[in-house]
Amino acid sequence: MNKSSLSYKDSGVDVYKSNMFVKRLKKIAKTTFRPEVIQGPGGFAALCSIPKKYHEPILVSSTDGVGTKIKLAMQFKCYDTIGIDVVAMCVNDIIVLGAEPVFFLDYYATSYIKIDAVSSIINGITEGCLKAGCSLVGGETAEMPGIYNDEDYDIAGFCVGVVEKTKIIDGRKITDGDVLIALGSSGPHANGYSLIHKIINDSKTDLQKTLIRGRPLMECLLQPTRIYVKNILTLIEDIDVHAIVHLTGGGFWDNIPRVLPNHTQAILEESTWEWPEIFKWIQKSGNISRFDMYHTFNCGVGMIIALHPSLVDKALQAMADSGEIAWKIGMIKTSSSNDRVVINP
Repeated sequence: MNKSSLSYKDSGVDVYKSNMFVKRLKKIAKTTFRPEVIQGPGGFAALCSIPKKYHEPILVSSTDGVGTKIKLAMQFKCYDTIGIDVVAMCVNDIIVLGAEPVFFLDYYATSYIKIDAVSSIINGITEGCLKAGCSLVGGETAEMPGIYNDEDYDIAGFCVGVVEKTKIIDGRKITDGDVLIALGSSGPHANGYSLIHKIINDSKTDLQKTLIRGRPLMECLLQPTRIYVKNILTLIEDIDVHAIVHLTGGGFWDNIPRVLPNHTQAILEESTWEWPEIFKWIQKSGNISRFDMYHTFNCGVGMIIALHPSLVDKALQAMADSGEIAWKIGMIKTSSSNDRVVINP
């Protein structure tokens, strides 16, 4: 969305319409602006100050895409939800450190620019930024014929946040007996879609006719990733959270150990929750083992929060008041085992 980003000379798009399009994008982006934004889309770069409430601010950054989920979005010409996904994948990684997302930039590349498609994607990104409380300050929209074919495209995002140095959440406070609280996901989010595509192709599933609790499978699979930022920011204002895990690629086995100190182990109780139907369909249709399901998918758990047992009831109530589906999923114990995560059936 920077001045050099939108070139239509190769796409046949009317120049007048493209100019109106750029103006519309700037107007849309402006709805997300925080007070710290000095210069947003339109220049060669954006300017943003650090919020004044921080005494020793530490910048936190994250970049991500939506993986092969984008193939489904292209197939069904669903553009807006994929915009929410790309924001979510970045801001959810930032919040695990206790950081507040401040600004976001996007990258969109395609063979030729379709104004309606780009507009829908930017609308989705804008919605995601509003949900996360961060500003959409710019980005890049690139035409790359020969690299992308027909209506193919790819999208990625980049986010910067801020955290007080003394309030960084990195797992160092985790101790034996800490309780683990789960926050529900909205579906697969943006992980495991290469396997999902294989299942769909092998089973020749009709995504529009196959229903999951009355909803087309396609709709369930394109459900946008939940953005947990505002609710977690509210939680950590009042509660001393020891660690936060974002269940993304690598699932339970790879992500939970990222925050575990040496000689600790996370014990999860599978009986505390029921997998949403979409994950039951994936497992059954793909004949996937329990181990691989937990290695590839979030299985209904978007975030896991570690905290002292005395704070569990308060945290669960706070999450319920925020509209999150939250429950006690397990605990931390001292262990020298090589198995950093155990999920009891």
